[in-house]
Amino acid sequence: MRVLVTGAAGRLGSRVVEVLSARGHTPIPADVAEFDIADYAATRAWIAAAQPDFVIHPAAWTDVDGCAREPDNAITINGLGAGNVAAATADLGVPILYVSSNEVFDGKAKQPYREYDRTQPINPYGYSKWVGEQAVVGVNPRHMIARTSWLFAHGGKNFIQTMLGAAAAGKPLKVVVNEIACPTYNDDLAVALVNLMATRRWGVYHMVNDGYCSRYDFARYVLDHAGYAEMPIGRITSHAWARPSTPPEFTPLANLAGKIVGVTLRPWQAAVDAFLTKEGLFR
Repeated sequence: MRVLVTGAAGRLGSRVVEVLSARGHTPIPADVAEFDIADYAATRAWIAAAQPDFVIHPAAWTDVDGCAREPDNAITINGLGAGNVAAATADLGVPILYVSSNEVFDGKAKQPYREYDRTQPINPYGYSKWVGEQAVVGVNPRHMIARTSWLFAHGGKNFIQTMLGAAAAGKPLKVVVNEIACPTYNDDLAVALVNLMATRRWGVYHMVNDGYCSRYDFARYVLDHAGYAEMPIGRITSHAWARPSTPPEFTPLANLAGKIVGVTLRPWQAAVDAFLTKEGLFR
């Protein structure tokens, strides 16, 4: 099957391309330099020329604080841009899988969010991803929405690497205790997205590694399993410093729909172990 993958230069998109190739599909990598998703005509023309059988759309502006500083730009890229991709796929008769975020929820729940719980984003990034979800649902009936959270990947900068870098440098660490969600391994998510695509069961899914924790517990687990068990971590709350974006506090995602169609991810602790092992850091 020919599968167009947007954001293919990014860590998630590039890994999805690798998984597709390993499964015998023909991936069609696409990135922002290929076409402007804010331009519907250009988007449709590029997708039509590629002749895909399916489109996976992980491309997004994921700088949460940047989105807070430039909310209109966030909506243009993550919301209306996603709508253009979805409208083009609908016009061409092609299904779409849109990657969304746990930040479409307000973080006020007392239990993990289910797929069809009410969305109510509280920051511009979450709002832009919600706009994208609504645009996809509104124009292409053959859609999948896969929400994820707290991605960590090999290469580039992410939470794990920030914690390990600070620990290696002997810098004092302070990590928030009141932000709780599901750490998710980029490699596991890429496999899950390809598996989800194969089900052709349209709807909303929560694609996260199983279980949830606070940022503090996430950091503690990483340091304990990377040779820094003696490194202290200070406990703080997200209210201790000002930042452009306000993250929702409690946004674990329950993967109920995924279990029904047979697409699940391993516990987040096992995923962290696998990440550290691949990096040669597991102790």
